[in-house]
Amino acid sequence: MLILGIDTSAAPCCAAIYDSDKDIVLAQTVINNKLTHSVTLMPLVEDIIKNSEIKLSDIDLFAVSAGPGSFTGLRIGISAVKGMAFANNKPCAEVTSSESMAYNLSAFDCIVCSAIDARCNQVFDAIFEIKKGKVTRLTDESCHKADELAQNLSAYGDKEIVLVGDGAELLLSECEKAGLKNVRLSPSHLRYQTGAGVCLAAMDKEQIKPEALMPMYLKLPQAQRELMAKQGIKTE
Repeated sequence: MLILGIDTSAAPCCAAIYDSDKDIVLAQTVINNKLTHSVTLMPLVEDIIKNSEIKLSDIDLFAVSAGPGSFTGLRIGISAVKGMAFANNKPCAEVTSSESMAYNLSAFDCIVCSAIDARCNQVFDAIFEIKKGKVTRLTDESCHKADELAQNLSAYGDKEIVLVGDGAELLLSECEKAGLKNVRLSPSHLRYQTGAGVCLAAMDKEQIKPEALMPMYLKLPQAQRELMAKQGIKTE
């Protein structure tokens, strides 16, 4: 089965093609050039399709990170996947950006905490355990203040905890303040979203129709929160 995995939930624009029968990544690209995903995504997909010497119609499953992450980025990635899947009459799978990053560390036995910068000293987070290559979810996606999440991690005792995501350094700082000695950053090349991570996370997901794809929002967009604050409406 050929899987196209796309992640536009953060600053990098990521896409990969994974052959599950051969267990190889045919192509993978990450672009972090500060251009909008609406500019970079489709040319990126066209390039990896061409360089893999396949056609878009050869893709068996279109997988996408549905969030949490950038509101605009999520909409761009999901819309692109819907369009490609509709046009080729193929199924889709949605994964979370947190679990796709956990798959970056599937070769290591550890606890993985995904921390995605949610601004205002907050992170979108989820925790996973990896044993012998199997990724097991321990918590659902949530939004915590970094110091609160650091306290939550203390519940895992002396187990090795590896942090991934663009909020990992913020969380590590709070973990150090809390006196946690068993927490470390993932290596930088394994710390962020990748298309391959989306493909691997999608392997065990339910295959759904394109119209069923929906973004995961854990908090309101900044502009809406500011408007509601002016109106005296509490958002948290």
